[in-house]
Amino acid sequence: MMDYTPHSIPVDTGWIEVVCGCMFSGKTEELIRRCRRAKIAKMDVIIFKPKIDNRYSSEAIVSHSDQSLPSIMVSNPEEILEMGKNAQVIGIDEAQFFDNSLVDVCEQLADMGKRVIIAGLDQDYRGIPFEPIPQLLAVAEYITKTLAICVQCSNPADKTQRKVARAERVLVGADDSYEARCRKCHYIPEEK
Repeated sequence: MMDYTPHSIPVDTGWIEVVCGCMFSGKTEELIRRCRRAKIAKMDVIIFKPKIDNRYSSEAIVSHSDQSLPSIMVSNPEEILEMGKNAQVIGIDEAQFFDNSLVDVCEQLADMGKRVIIAGLDQDYRGIPFEPIPQLLAVAEYITKTLAICVQCSNPADKTQRKVARAERVLVGADDSYEARCRKCHYIPEEK
């Protein structure tokens, strides 16, 4: 979790926060927590998610534990730049579904004095870094890596195990298609 000390709170500047990890590790919950706290502080908050992610709602980001906040679905990062220009805090969920132009958009928003909070998978189901998260980690001021619990052995899990034999990298799903696994229990399924 982010530990703000009096000297670590940016003043008169924007910044980027990235919350990353595997599926079921609480990334969206943490994004919701941070955005709720900003709203309590009377800050103007706007949240975005990619149009491809319509698993739970088209009008909200929703965690696997049913926490939610209203959000706007967008097709590309440039829409975030346009619609987020009047907000103080911009939340972005499921960042792995955007292309690498998200990095430039987040940098521009931070340069405009915005607090940008991004949540997304840092690895795909094969354990390969999932763009644009690695690039966002490189430019972020604050990074939080969340861990889940391995469903096989109860060790800390940082891998997303795909349970269905599908070859495409992007396959939107939840516990019907994925589960959290540790390094020892994770394997790459045969692809069809």
